[in-house]
Amino acid sequence: MNRTLTASLLVLSGAIGLIALLYPLVAPALDGITSLQAFQASQPGTSGYALLTTTLIGISLLALLLEVQGQTANAKIIAALGVLVAITSVLRLVETAIPGIGGFSPVFVPIILAGYVFGSRFGFLMGTLSMLTSAIITAGVGPWLPYQMFVAGWVGVTAGLLPHPENARLKLAMLAVFAFAWGMLYGGILNLYFWPFVAGETSAMTAAGGGIGDTVASYGAFYMATSFVWDIFRSIGNIVLIIALGIPAIRAMTRFRDRFHFELA
Repeated sequence: MNRTLTASLLVLSGAIGLIALLYPLVAPALDGITSLQAFQASQPGTSGYALLTTTLIGISLLALLLEVQGQTANAKIIAALGVLVAITSVLRLVETAIPGIGGFSPVFVPIILAGYVFGSRFGFLMGTLSMLTSAIITAGVGPWLPYQMFVAGWVGVTAGLLPHPENARLKLAMLAVFAFAWGMLYGGILNLYFWPFVAGETSAMTAAGGGIGDTVASYGAFYMATSFVWDIFRSIGNIVLIIALGIPAIRAMTRFRDRFHFELA
């Protein structure tokens, strides 16, 4: 029952995140207002992003409660999650103090590896809580935070769905490809929530009211001009870290998981 409820929460979180990311594309057409007005209305410096953040935190905490009730070593899962979230938050703090090249970031590899070893439910919590905690300690709280939490949670969820081949090289290659793909997808997905407004009036109206071809072409041009290079650096960095640290980290996490009887989701 707990597993079913947790899965339902993950689906709910995904649906909310998808709606939140896609809403700016159709808001100008639905409301009959300009892209600038839509942007201002959607910036709950308003309140919308605060509501999204609160909703996602609530879902994460409820999922954690259900996860704890469904585990024999419930204190251990909280400890493991807390330690891994803390490590990821420190990595993001270091990244803020000493910026990497382009969009390189070390925070995604722990999320991927934790989701891969401990399962999708753990990966979701790892992704969302890591982004929340690191944003607080780096003063990175803003309208972008709930979207970062959503997408990082999806990274952890999908990592938990990957197969577990016995061959170490095959496993490493699979994780490297996965890490590269999410390095690109992360930037591409996050751009959706603000692209129609930043791209300008014409692009926003095209995205909201044009055909699917116009929308894809408009977004493709915007993505190539703004995020592509950064995402390439992030993806390459993910591959380097996976190759360098992936197998030792997986072995250490697996020993901990097996010792305390964690269940893969």
